[in-house]
Amino acid sequence: MADLTEYYRERAPEYDAVYAKPERAHDLGRLRSALVDLVAGKSVLEVAAGTGYWTAALSTSARSILATDVNEETLAIARTRQLGPAEVRFQPADVYRLDTIPGEVEVIFAGFFWSHVLRADIPRFANGLAERVGPGGLVVLADNRYVEGSNYPITRTTDAGDTYQARRLADGREYEVLKNFPTKDQLLADLSPVAAEIQYEELTYFWLASCRSR
Repeated sequence: MADLTEYYRERAPEYDAVYAKPERAHDLGRLRSALVDLVAGKSVLEVAAGTGYWTAALSTSARSILATDVNEETLAIARTRQLGPAEVRFQPADVYRLDTIPGEVEVIFAGFFWSHVLRADIPRFANGLAERVGPGGLVVLADNRYVEGSNYPITRTTDAGDTYQARRLADGREYEVLKNFPTKDQLLADLSPVAAEIQYEELTYFWLASCRSR
């Protein structure tokens, strides 16, 4: 996690460039619309909020949002976005210590972070999401699908099934970044121990899943 945290801290000023890829525009619109509907009128805990791209979208329909991230650098950018009408607050937090965040929430949203969780840590991460939102609470996940030519190439695969990409920042620095691309069956198997009523939608470049915590 230390290398991943450093990468996203250093990438914060250029992070939103990933959403400017023209081939993804249609899928982004569909994903944004679906997420806005899922959180409408609800209190939301957003984990790994990054620079707040999705916070801004969710804030158009949610009742309230607590957006969290381990990096203050990304949250600083998030705070500059045009937000609302939802009440939005920002707070540093570790995705593996969600129990330290007080207050009740109806929805927990993790956007584009599932892919950065080691396969061995998936049970712990999924259980943490489910426990934090509580029985019957809504867990919403969104992430990338691997599309040749649109994603960074996979440069390494471990025996555990984790895949990595080589990424370069604008200043030339290079990082090896964990980026997994679960199949639908794999994702459903990962969620089933902690969730029910699992819904899954697959777009060309992204997937969206929602479920109820057991």
